[in-house]
Amino acid sequence: MNTHTELTPAASMEAEITALRRLQTEGRHAEVLERAGGHLQALPDNRDLLLLAASSHRHLRQVTEAMAVLDRLEAAHPHFSRLHQERGLCHVQRKDADPAIQALLLAVNINPALPASWSMLVKLYGMTGNAADAATAGDHVATLAALPPEVVQATSLFSDGDLKPAEDITRQYLLAHGNHPEAMRLLARIGLACDVLNDAETLLEAVLELTPDYRAARYDYAQTLIKRQKYMQAFDEIDTLLAVDPKNADYRTLAATAAVGLGQNEHAIRIYRDMLEDMPQSWDVPLWLGHALKTVGQVPDAVESYRQAARARPNFGDAYWSLANLKMYRFTDEELEVMQREEAAATTGLVDRYHLCFALGKAFEDRADFARSWAFYERGNTLKRSESRYRAEIQEINTREQIAVCTPEFFARRTGWGAKDPDPIFVVGLPRSGSTLIEQILASHSQVEGTHELSDIQRIALELQGADMDLDQPRYPGSMQDLSADEILALGRRYMSETQVYRGGKAYFIDKMPNNFRHIGLIHLMLPNAKIIDARREPMACCFSNLKQLFAQGQEFTYAIDDIARYYRTYLDLMDHWDRALPGRILRVPHEDVVDDLDGSVRRILDYCGLDFEPGCVEFHKTKRSVRTPSSEQVRQPIFRDSLDQWRNFAPWIEPLNAALGDAQVRYRTG
Repeated sequence: MNTHTELTPAASMEAEITALRRLQTEGRHAEVLERAGGHLQALPDNRDLLLLAASSHRHLRQVTEAMAVLDRLEAAHPHFSRLHQERGLCHVQRKDADPAIQALLLAVNINPALPASWSMLVKLYGMTGNAADAATAGDHVATLAALPPEVVQATSLFSDGDLKPAEDITRQYLLAHGNHPEAMRLLARIGLACDVLNDAETLLEAVLELTPDYRAARYDYAQTLIKRQKYMQAFDEIDTLLAVDPKNADYRTLAATAAVGLGQNEHAIRIYRDMLEDMPQSWDVPLWLGHALKTVGQVPDAVESYRQAARARPNFGDAYWSLANLKMYRFTDEELEVMQREEAAATTGLVDRYHLCFALGKAFEDRADFARSWAFYERGNTLKRSESRYRAEIQEINTREQIAVCTPEFFARRTGWGAKDPDPIFVVGLPRSGSTLIEQILASHSQVEGTHELSDIQRIALELQGADMDLDQPRYPGSMQDLSADEILALGRRYMSETQVYRGGKAYFIDKMPNNFRHIGLIHLMLPNAKIIDARREPMACCFSNLKQLFAQGQEFTYAIDDIARYYRTYLDLMDHWDRALPGRILRVPHEDVVDDLDGSVRRILDYCGLDFEPGCVEFHKTKRSVRTPSSEQVRQPIFRDSLDQWRNFAPWIEPLNAALGDAQVRYRTG
């Protein structure tokens, strides 16, 4: 038997980088430069090769060459802490103390587990006579020295986004040495970053049992509870933190976030306003305040709050995008000039730049300058896509697996399973498909509770996928086949229990997470009496609307024409399957029908849900409630047709979208 396994290109390069680091420790810097330079011809943006080259140049006292390599490294990996550390060390070699301090501070702000940076800061602050900052840096040196080297190494890797090696080192350390609060907390933070929230919660509970006064762990625990939408439990942890440090900005921000999660927006607004009294120069707090004000419909106050954020930091892209995202807002000539200047500035970072691009796209669209508008939308999408790891084939694999597993026979064998509660109304589809309008119509009914985009179904699906998330060979949805009737019933009851926090006393409630169309099989098993509404929009209009929308999180498929077209097609494939496997189970509501025949569409939706007609559902725009999606201001207006054909203004530039959608433009109606 041949036991030899060839290394993959990635593994071969990892071995080569390890070898180059060994050569560097031996002082063989010229050899490192020669070998790294050869590899960089094929891999010009490789982070580790560029860092090795820069470091070897510095060791050979070739600082100018080192700085040039670091500029290349920063262009490709601006948030890599070790590039800033290396730049600081280059400035030290040049005897430039101030820029060295600034670079090293950038490094430790990204990655606090850099002993070399902290030690050099102690020296530099001592040289410049800054005793207080030298003492602070010395405290960090001492803190890191007191930790096991493995934990320091793993923390450093985690800070630079190298999650898998950080997890491997941390797990190996815990297996060898038993419980260690900092290592356990680090493993929980890795779980939090990977959205493995159940494990993170369990680990942090264990840390707090060992060290109840560990405030950083309690803060992480509260964050985890919020991500799990356990807002009431999170409040208890936050109250414990605030009792010790009532003015702590991070704790107060977390309290406001929990309040927003519970729909207590007025409470969040009070917290943010109190924070602004203490931090009048902040740009983040007025942004968050603006979001809360927008949610409750206080739009003029939201506008002023966003403008305050932009005044505090003129290149704060999110402030301008938040104004644009009000949809009804129109930028002044002065604001447009500032936005263009800041977007073009070399000092503007990637995140601010793409926020500004999307805002400028909206600004020029409002002025009917569609060529310039599309140029900014396209640039914003390209920049946003550059930081995404989205792979379209993952969604296509999931679709094939759902079709293979969730057959009519699969469901027939499980007839009668699940929790029998009829309360949930799921509204699914693509973003920007009219789902918020359907939600607003339903939430205007006296028996229906409007909530928001709940993540409970997606969290259950992640748990069924398991911790070993090989997305090319996923465990879910196949793992549903292994669940017993009792386990399915428990999942249904858990969903009903965990969503109770969003409800008042109404008979029904809405779960408007659009991506839940991927999990209709799971929803049907868990909650066979729940209603499911497919909000569908004409593909060119829907996809174009997504391409000009910058989402706060997720929806990574919306930042490239090919990605959104492939996603729309796989959505149709899966919805066609659900119609075959679960005939009559799902109500399809084309957005165009709602616009053309509001009264008829409202009656059809209510009839499907078993609800009596109420005139308020037709006058949905008069309903006072919190709305957190990008369509929040549009659903507070009477219905209008203008948005249906907005994509036609951009037809000369989005012909590739038309081609990529192919037969989806017919299938969306006939499927």
